[in-house]
This record gives sequence, structure tokens and C-alpha cells, in this order.
Amino acid sequence: MTTTSGSAKWQGGIKDGKGAISTKSGALSDYPYGFASRFEGKPGSNPEELIGAAHAACFTMALSLILGEAKLTAEQMETKADVTLEKQGDGFAITAVHLTLTAKIPGADDATFQDCAAKAKAGCPVSKLLNTNITLDAKLVS
Repeated sequence: MTTTSGSAKWQGGIKDGKGAISTKSGALSDYPYGFASRFEGKPGSNPEELIGAAHAACFTMALSLILGEAKLTAEQMETKADVTLEKQGDGFAITAVHLTLTAKIPGADDATFQDCAAKAKAGCPVSKLLNTNITLDAKLVS
């Protein structure tokens, strides 16, 4: 079992306030986030992009494990996770995550690749955490 952490600071109101996100590893250290970066496309981070990065990383690592069990090793994999945040009732909810994967895997046929990718989508810990619709487009390139 492993436990790690991330943290956030906040000062001010929801629209005029400012926040800072940090991670235990130091990959993020007081990185700015706020209403404008979350809802208005301004510079800074937001929780949804961090969830997207975490989901893309987790899924890709899980796929690497599953490919290894199939005696395959990826030369390269790139995953993007589009996280959708929508207004629901009085609040907001993450309603979907769409994973887009492009992979170069010597010796893999498309059927095996698609099966492994589907298993990784269902089995990665971040997928299990998210209570939302997760879709996947997986493309094998040569």
C-alpha cells in the first residue's frame, strides 16, 4: 500500500480568490489555480486538468502492465484524457472522461491491442475512482 498527497491553498471569494496547488513530489509547488483558470480559460491550472493528467498516466501505466502480461512491450504510447465538467442542479459534476490513445507496439495486432486497452480502461485505479462515463479511442500505429 502507498499513500501520497497533494495540497491546495485558497484566499478570497470564489470569483476573485486565488489558489495554489502543490504536490508531495514537488512537481507542482504553489502552482496557481482559480475561477478564471477553471471556467474562463485563463492561465493557471484546475482540478479537472489534474484529474485528466492523473487518469492518462494511470491508464497508460496499467496498459503497459497488461501488454507485458500479453508478452508485448510498447515502443511509445501517448494518452490524452478530456475531462468534462458540467453544471448539474445547484452545482457541478464531472460527467465524462474521454481517453484518446495512440500507441506503437511492435508485434501487436489490433484485436489484442483493443482488448488490452479496454482492460486497462476498466482496471486502472483512477478509472475505478471516477464515478463517471469513461470512453476510449485507441489507435495502433506502425
